[in-house]
Amino acid sequence: MRRRHALRVAGAALGAGVIGRAAPGRARSADEGYGPLGSVAVGGTREAVVSADGATAYLALGDGYATVDVSDPAAPAVLTERRDLLADRADGPLRLLNDAKVSGDRLVVVGPAHPGRDVPHGVLIVDVSEPDAPVEEGFYGTEFPIHNCALDGRYCYLTGNDGETNPLVVVDLDAGREVARWSIADRDDDWTDVRSGLRTVHDVTVRDGTAALAYWDAGTYLLDVSDPTAPVFLGSVDPGDPAALADAHPREGVIPPGNHHYSLLAPGGDLLAVGRETWAVEYDGAVLGGPSGVDLYDVSDPTAPVRRATVAPPATSDPTFGGLWTTAHNLDLRGDVLYTSWYQGGVKRHDVSDPSDPVEETWWAAPDRTRFWTARLAVPGESFVASSMGVRGDGGADAGLWTFPDAPGLGGDRSAMTAAATGSAASTGMQRPTTEPTAPPTEGPAAATEASPPTTATGESRTATPGFGAVGGVAGLAAGAVLAARRARRARRTRRRDDG
Repeated sequence: MRRRHALRVAGAALGAGVIGRAAPGRARSADEGYGPLGSVAVGGTREAVVSADGATAYLALGDGYATVDVSDPAAPAVLTERRDLLADRADGPLRLLNDAKVSGDRLVVVGPAHPGRDVPHGVLIVDVSEPDAPVEEGFYGTEFPIHNCALDGRYCYLTGNDGETNPLVVVDLDAGREVARWSIADRDDDWTDVRSGLRTVHDVTVRDGTAALAYWDAGTYLLDVSDPTAPVFLGSVDPGDPAALADAHPREGVIPPGNHHYSLLAPGGDLLAVGRETWAVEYDGAVLGGPSGVDLYDVSDPTAPVRRATVAPPATSDPTFGGLWTTAHNLDLRGDVLYTSWYQGGVKRHDVSDPSDPVEETWWAAPDRTRFWTARLAVPGESFVASSMGVRGDGGADAGLWTFPDAPGLGGDRSAMTAAATGSAASTGMQRPTTEPTAPPTEGPAAATEASPPTTATGESRTATPGFGAVGGVAGLAAGAVLAARRARRARRTRRRDDG
């Protein structure tokens, strides 16, 4: 049976916790006057990270990077912007730089985020010992695009989406060489029968010697990287089934319940937060799917993870890709506080001291002005930062960095989401299809590659590309040939096992 022959919708309960609505009684009363401490405009802003002392933020800008002084969160100030890097190369300059990470005095900026771009692929290495005068020290080139990375001292962990095994790639930046690879295909070669976009290693985070790999519909995988040259598998969370995904529903990879987008362990390693990124799609007269939230797992025993709760996404008046985005994006988990970003759904803080009962303490949203990419703690008890892509259709206006009090509060202008609170079909998600498709459609977000952005029902490409990569279009005879080849490989593998 295909995994989504009975399509789940975002308003349904999935085990522990709740998806699609706020848990009754679990939002503390908050000050309606809550709002940003400050903001600074920086065009092209994507990811933001913060120095260990909370005084400097670093931004990936798509075509470069920036350093921002946030030592006074009420007056964040750009220290420097660097763009059009490696422009002297034949394939330069660098483009599609969606991610940056900092460790000590070293910053890395990676890209391109998606394949199919004739631009340099790799890691820009920057000395930021003086944030107002960064020095580009080198560039480590790769043969694969890099959507996301993690940096821990001299070791950089890269999402190596080569379209084949899609490994985690570990690079020793001091030595300038690759030292390790790990892939789910190494554990089970049946994964090679699954479309690459459904098992893309989308994001990697490393904390306290453990890496968390968000493998999209294939789940999240935990590795012991205390020796970065020899990653060791610890366990998996909500792992996908390669046999089911090899013959997936045509909308797989776009709608719930899969799409592990960003996974992060709390300090100490017992609590894991998994953000899922999904939308709704129109298919066969029905609206399927919708925005997803953040799942909290007890992974004190990584071989037997237990889901404790789900932080629901904000409601939206239009859950489609062309509508008002409120699905989960990047996050931070520090101590007992979860910091989340929801694109136009704003930023939130939750008390997760009891992971089975997360309490929403803070929510600020202004969907007509901001699309938040991430939320990260700067100084505990004082401030956190959030990076915004800016609004669509206006050249990314208001893109930049925002600072907020690290305290409870409620504010912003959420009127654009008011209609969603009524529980209409458009806002909640969704209807079940009256019939199941018998073959993949020849247009829309069918089964294809990271290189293509989502498409409309008529196949028209959208211009804005979020931080995910499992949609696009493989259709007609090509899709049939791919599916036939996968089935043939599975049949040969089954015969070999039966014979052996």
